[in-house]
Amino acid sequence: MITPQRRPYFYSIGIGLLYALIARFVFDRHLIPHNDFLLSVSFLLLTPIALGAVSAHFTPDEASDSWRSYWAPFLNTLLFLTTALIFHLEGMICVIILFPLFLGLGPVGVMFYDIFAKPRSDSRNKTLVVAAFALLPFVAAPLENQFTTPDNYHRVENSVVIAAPAPIVWQHIIRVAPIQAADLGPSFIDAIGFPRPVEATLTHEGLGGVRHATFEHGVEFIETVDDWQPLRRLSFGIEPNTATIPPTTFDEHVTVGGRFFDVLRGTYELQPAGPGRTRLVLYSQQRVSTNLNWYASLWTDFVMSEIQQRILTVLRHRCEASAAIVAR
Repeated sequence: MITPQRRPYFYSIGIGLLYALIARFVFDRHLIPHNDFLLSVSFLLLTPIALGAVSAHFTPDEASDSWRSYWAPFLNTLLFLTTALIFHLEGMICVIILFPLFLGLGPVGVMFYDIFAKPRSDSRNKTLVVAAFALLPFVAAPLENQFTTPDNYHRVENSVVIAAPAPIVWQHIIRVAPIQAADLGPSFIDAIGFPRPVEATLTHEGLGGVRHATFEHGVEFIETVDDWQPLRRLSFGIEPNTATIPPTTFDEHVTVGGRFFDVLRGTYELQPAGPGRTRLVLYSQQRVSTNLNWYASLWTDFVMSEIQQRILTVLRHRCEASAAIVAR
């Protein structure tokens, strides 16, 4: 039962949820032709601050400080992202990315609102303050769009020491036999919907050979070998095969080869690590293109590192098994 005393709390949460959903729809490129502001500073930073201010404005005066500053923004964020997930406004990957920003910046919005709307201010002044906060993301977005989105190119590297000589390791990396889910083991990136690697084929050995690296759900990358140094180095450019990737596999904002993110190159390097041992290094070069590259890169680096480390672990097990057979 919603008692009269609790009703204002539900109103404040409901208004906050409504504001967040309106912002989500307005910032969607489908409503603003030729633009996509969902990965902008205006949406990712200013919207949660505005949401905190809206939440504070409509929170009853008798509410505790903890409810006003933390619980109300937290519930608004939780309800907004849950609603976005249920109604397929966002995929799980984007919800996970949005959650820390909205959770952390909501209380900041409450703090700023309290600074500008003094406790003794009249209701008209408070209304003007919350209106200014609510409109800020929408006013800032067109201004932000006047600036060119920066490209950030960087490298993600993983390595593993394998108890096998280089010739065995080399044969396992130029072509990767089919990988079962049990070979990879559980991972957080599986839970957020990123496809597991399946296999990598090779048309022919040497420069110009084409690897087809496939993942679950029809995801395929075409990898053209441009550096072939047997037992030492294998490097290739990467192009997503957009013809085979279903549009529902990735959230549109994290699609590989899309406007915001791309993996450009992959490289295996074999390094001596002692008698009968090889250090296998796998690194990729990627592009992140948002107005919040430092934050987006945290997530892209994490996902790429997790994928690479899982592949290296599978290769280590296979190479060491092959070495054990040869040693018999």
